[in-house]
Amino acid sequence: MAAVFDFVIIGTGMGGGTLAYALRESGARILLLERGGFLPQEAQNWQVAAVFGENRYKPAEYWIDARDGRRFKPGVHYFVGGNTKVYGAALPRFRRQDFAALEHEGGLSPAWPLSYEELEPYYCLAEELFFVHGSAGADPSEPPRSRPYPFPALPHESAIAELCQRLSAQSLRPYPLPMAVDRRPGGRCIRCATCDGFPCKLHAKGDAEVRCVRPALQHDSVELLTHTRARRLLTDGSGKRVTAVEVERGGEIHRISGDRFVVACGAVNSAALLLRSANSQHPEGLANGSGMLGRNYMMHNNSALTAVAPLKINPTVFQKTVAINDYYFGDADFPYPMGNIQALGKLQAGMLSAAKPYLPPPLLAAMARRSVDWWVMSEDLPDPENRVLLGADGSIRVQWTPNNRAAHRQLLRRARAMMRAAGYPLVFTETLGIETNSHQCGTARFGEDAATSVLDPFCRAHDIDNLYVVDASFFPSSTAMNPALTICAQALRVADYLQGKPSLRAEWQA
Repeated sequence: MAAVFDFVIIGTGMGGGTLAYALRESGARILLLERGGFLPQEAQNWQVAAVFGENRYKPAEYWIDARDGRRFKPGVHYFVGGNTKVYGAALPRFRRQDFAALEHEGGLSPAWPLSYEELEPYYCLAEELFFVHGSAGADPSEPPRSRPYPFPALPHESAIAELCQRLSAQSLRPYPLPMAVDRRPGGRCIRCATCDGFPCKLHAKGDAEVRCVRPALQHDSVELLTHTRARRLLTDGSGKRVTAVEVERGGEIHRISGDRFVVACGAVNSAALLLRSANSQHPEGLANGSGMLGRNYMMHNNSALTAVAPLKINPTVFQKTVAINDYYFGDADFPYPMGNIQALGKLQAGMLSAAKPYLPPPLLAAMARRSVDWWVMSEDLPDPENRVLLGADGSIRVQWTPNNRAAHRQLLRRARAMMRAAGYPLVFTETLGIETNSHQCGTARFGEDAATSVLDPFCRAHDIDNLYVVDASFFPSSTAMNPALTICAQALRVADYLQGKPSLRAEWQA
């Protein structure tokens, strides 16, 4: 492994995969490193018992809650494509206001070092890359767009269409959730019940493996090493440049040299890698001159809501087509942002059994047949004391105390009320904890000031000339929307910067 690469990209999820795709025709020699392998297309992809009961696709790995020392199994997946292999494929944009300082009941959500307008053209490209289906103008909080969605919104099945009518009768404005599933003419998606939270056996989900890594590997200049875990990054004597990454592969330790290094392992693992890379020039961890590395960890305030109409069967198969943003920035009774409500993939009996093993399976099955299921999501505000740490043995420790909970409780109250008014008298909610970290972000925030941020606005480390981080670690705030499209858009923007291209916004305006 003595070869020198122009780019060594560590991680193949939404950030690393997109960057490799965007650089594939640059002529640069690119190496992708992935600690896992390709997720197999197999019958178990669509089996509830395998995915939720056996956790077939989760690693045999535990992190530690730094508050009480409890071990927990994190919501991470180590495959080519990263967590996008099992994500729900919802790809909304952040709101324009999310990029500015925004006052919440629980504190201030800080401004980003770039505007929505700067990122907007890259949102358009990201939507094209991931064949996003949506309907412009239907979302009451939607930011302005320079181009329409690449494909029309997914139609609702009859039960969801009827529910939308009942919600509209309450003066709510349900809108089609932007989705990255392949319903293009001749596309692979069959609108099955095993999309949200499952791998796609048909490769019909817009994930980073299918849309980015595989197309990038068609170019001779792009290589991929699977089952290769990055242990630490090594610098030159000045500490200003990374010279190699030390990896473990097949039980052996190797060093891989490169000109520029990109970390895209997910907000927790990226922070852990940089902390493990401490040396005499960087005693507190690589790129940690500000002391902010690993801090400001966020993962949203998340709750699952199940609404049941005891006398009404819900025959819906593909439920994840609708969302509600009427409360995103508050309402007359609560003038602070509350967040987003979006449909989950249709609940199935085995999924409930895995989560509630103490309840009788026949009862859970009856509930699942009669339920409509939602994900209720509010902003988790940055707090320097919410952070990623390393134990003395190298273990990952996550210190996270939820905040901004009053806004989340307000949103849950409105979600319960709307479903009861729509004819679902039984409403059950569960607020998720530290294990539900699929929207992790913020541990290497970007900004103009090197004293208060880890990265510059193009995701380059302030302290190190050739080190970039392009997963959701760079987020200064979590907003209350799914992060994947924003990760993708910023990776496309960073790719232009790395190739010396002008801003796409300036090019489009010209």
